[in-house]
Amino acid sequence: MIDDLSKQYNPKETEDKWYKFWEENNFFSARPDPSKRPFCIVIPPPNVTGILHMGHALNNTIQDILIRYHRMKGEESLWMPGTDHAGIATQNVVEKAIAKEGLKRQDLGRDKFIERVWNWKDQYGSTIIKQLKKLGASCDWPRTRFTMDAEYSDAVIEVFVRLYEKGLIYQGDYIINWCPRCQTALSDEEAPHKEIHGALYYIKYPLKESTVPASPAGRHSPQSTVDRRPSTVDYIVVATTRPETMLGDTAVAVNPKDKRYKHLVGKTLILPLVNREIEIISDSMVDMKFGTGAVKVTPAHDPNDYNLGLKHGLKFVNIMHPDGRLNENAGDYRDMDRFQAREAILEDLKEKGLLEKIETHELSAGHCYRCHTIIEPYLSKQWFVKMKPLARPAIDAVKNGKIKFSPRRWTKVYLNWMENIQDWCISRQIWWGHRLPVYYCRNCHKQASESTVNSPQTTDKAKAVDCGPWTVDNKGIIVSRVKPDKCPDCGSSDIYQDEDVLDTWFSSWLWPFATFYWPFDRRPSTVDRRQQDLKYFYPTSVLVTAPEIIFFWVARMIMAGLEFMKDVPFRDVYIHGTVRDIEGKKMSKSLGNVIDPLDVISEYGVDALRFSLISITAQGQDVFLSKERFEQGRNFANKIWNAARLILTNLDQENVKNDLCEFFRKEDLNIANRWILSRFYSVLQEVNNLIDAFRFNEAANMLYSFFWHEFCDWYLEIIKPEIKSRQNQVVMFKILEKFLRALHPFMPFITEEIWHKLPHEESSIMVCAWPHIQEQVIDKRFEKEMESLFGITKLIRNLRSQVEIRPEHKIPVSIFPHTKSHAKLIQENAGLIENLARLDSLKVLDTNKRPLAVISDTIEGFDVYLHFSGLIDIVQEREKIKAKADKLRGVIKVKKERLKNPEFLKKAPAEITEKEKQGIAQGKNTLQRLLKMHDELR
Repeated sequence: MIDDLSKQYNPKETEDKWYKFWEENNFFSARPDPSKRPFCIVIPPPNVTGILHMGHALNNTIQDILIRYHRMKGEESLWMPGTDHAGIATQNVVEKAIAKEGLKRQDLGRDKFIERVWNWKDQYGSTIIKQLKKLGASCDWPRTRFTMDAEYSDAVIEVFVRLYEKGLIYQGDYIINWCPRCQTALSDEEAPHKEIHGALYYIKYPLKESTVPASPAGRHSPQSTVDRRPSTVDYIVVATTRPETMLGDTAVAVNPKDKRYKHLVGKTLILPLVNREIEIISDSMVDMKFGTGAVKVTPAHDPNDYNLGLKHGLKFVNIMHPDGRLNENAGDYRDMDRFQAREAILEDLKEKGLLEKIETHELSAGHCYRCHTIIEPYLSKQWFVKMKPLARPAIDAVKNGKIKFSPRRWTKVYLNWMENIQDWCISRQIWWGHRLPVYYCRNCHKQASESTVNSPQTTDKAKAVDCGPWTVDNKGIIVSRVKPDKCPDCGSSDIYQDEDVLDTWFSSWLWPFATFYWPFDRRPSTVDRRQQDLKYFYPTSVLVTAPEIIFFWVARMIMAGLEFMKDVPFRDVYIHGTVRDIEGKKMSKSLGNVIDPLDVISEYGVDALRFSLISITAQGQDVFLSKERFEQGRNFANKIWNAARLILTNLDQENVKNDLCEFFRKEDLNIANRWILSRFYSVLQEVNNLIDAFRFNEAANMLYSFFWHEFCDWYLEIIKPEIKSRQNQVVMFKILEKFLRALHPFMPFITEEIWHKLPHEESSIMVCAWPHIQEQVIDKRFEKEMESLFGITKLIRNLRSQVEIRPEHKIPVSIFPHTKSHAKLIQENAGLIENLARLDSLKVLDTNKRPLAVISDTIEGFDVYLHFSGLIDIVQEREKIKAKADKLRGVIKVKKERLKNPEFLKKAPAEITEKEKQGIAQGKNTLQRLLKMHDELR
């Protein structure tokens, strides 16, 4: 007899113990094994600055479920771990740290600052790894990679050089997203747009021939420009959302089809405040319906204007410093912050009578994904990857099914972005990251610079693809895997490296193969083993990630894999939802709605966190979370623990030494054992299918429902009087043991703890095989019959409860079966129903004539009558039922009114409104039953 399970499950006593045991025994390790099928996941590398949040908890729980499941199925399962150097984020953290010492990074210099970042990484960078271990993540930790590792950096440099040599990397002056706070370029994906409340400013641009009045009264008519005759036009009114950039205007544009301005095309305007002459041009890009139909053109500060500037040969006037202050081209507004300058410019325009009006205007503005500063479209020399040639095979890979997205709706999102892909700005003006493998010869580069025209430039490799409007000789630019000793053109040794670093995602997009030490040829001592690893585990099996990085990371990994490995990086992409609070708001510190997973673990345990998260996460849907949700996982852990204690304290080990099939044939099993075995293997079969289809919540809830409602509520209750019988002992033990194995990927710690109390030979549940499905014991028809019997039992219990008949009072019941087969089922199993429902007698009726003094209900195939004569006070019971019905009507009324309230519907997430609708439907159903019972009690 095994009775050493404590009365209560205490996760704090088990979690660290078993995780240490797993690590010490190398249970997470994976090595190439030709006899096994490989299964591999590369972890989405968390930022080295990261700490565990609910998004991490969800993402990594899903990955761990998959890894543990496939490991138990006999596949060589590798979960490759690692962290990302997170260029901007990490640099910001360290800059804040040295700011407390009164220092800026410029005070330290590049080398000293980078040294401080490495020190910070060594001290704090492993925090997220420790927290993932706390979550139970079964990664092969000795393989942990970091995107700034020496070998990983080799891969980054190799990719840059190869793409450059292929003509897919180029340098040029282009409008990019610029963060004045971080003072670096950002890709489009790193500058998400947010709706903001802005304004549309209507500014008068005087014609050269006109005279600017001293005051708004002047000789200018307040009429719209549209109504004026050409001879009386003194100015054009231009509408803009960014008046501070007008100082860089080099034209005003109108649509050639716009009759209001046709006679003005080619005329000269005087740029207000600056007094620079600018031309009126026409272009079909101009929207005649926006503002007045006349738009200012600022080629150095707007992407659309940039294209107009190229097309019409306009000047490019940059008016801004990298930190967002206006520069010497801004005249009197020099050194003002861009938004401070806006106010000053508006005040001056108003004073000069050139500000016609201001209208409120909703607009979409890009924001830095790190510091949330409004980005500035900025003309800057940057390095780019030409993406369309890389995108074509990546589009085909998804269209032909080599890569599948789950849920499928993300396929369309992916393809839409890929088919409209723009070139990728990969250079960043920060210090922490992979420095560009670009070197300059001071001698040659100086000569090349002196010979270039004063326009946006594109430096490109000779004979490369066309990357921009102009190309210049790349003399003096050297792209190399190692720093050259001398210039290949002039022989000078005065060589220096480009100051910029690469976008963090330029290293991350190599993750599925660079983690296996590709390209190998730089450090040959370990080449053979690493090549075997890559050959065996690549392509990886599945990527688990969030929707917000489909473009940042997923799409780029597919392109990189196809370009450098000539194969896709993974076969499946599972996109899970975002974790939100119970009201549907995204969790953030500013809103105060963050739930810390480490706090949940401390209060409820890891298994409770994992199971609760998974059970409420429908495929691809956002998760609406409150702390109370974790009670489900905790309660389930307690239920499993208590059931295991019941079984183990009543178990004779001699009865369970051999396998079930050696003792019993299907036909020899009693009804309870035959049913529970069929149900378990049916459930297991469905759980397999659900996990394979990435429907984890359905798999988790199926296991939950089986164990709690079928195994505990029905099976253990049925066999309890004969729990010592050998057949019952073997079956309940086998079900418990196999259920623990099936539950292990979801709740690894409690399953391991109970496993070690069971008689077995394996050292850990982790190394056990996934339960094999015994299809010969599955009997769907029998399961349905038992479901009917349990349904009848629950119905009788509900009738007892509604008229408050105490459990110890046995009662008579009559049942009218609708068919002969239904009658046979009741007759053969009357004893089971009498025992479970605590009946004094069970009579099978041969007619549907209603007996006297009964309350009744119906279930598919049966009419059930509970005889109440002498058991209850009818008058008193009718009054109770009437009171319940009146109260329920009130509840239904409140819910209906709530659903009619526009404010409630506007603020409440769909989950809450649906819950209200379900509450009304359930309430109506209950009310109908109460009224029926009220009428029956006569």
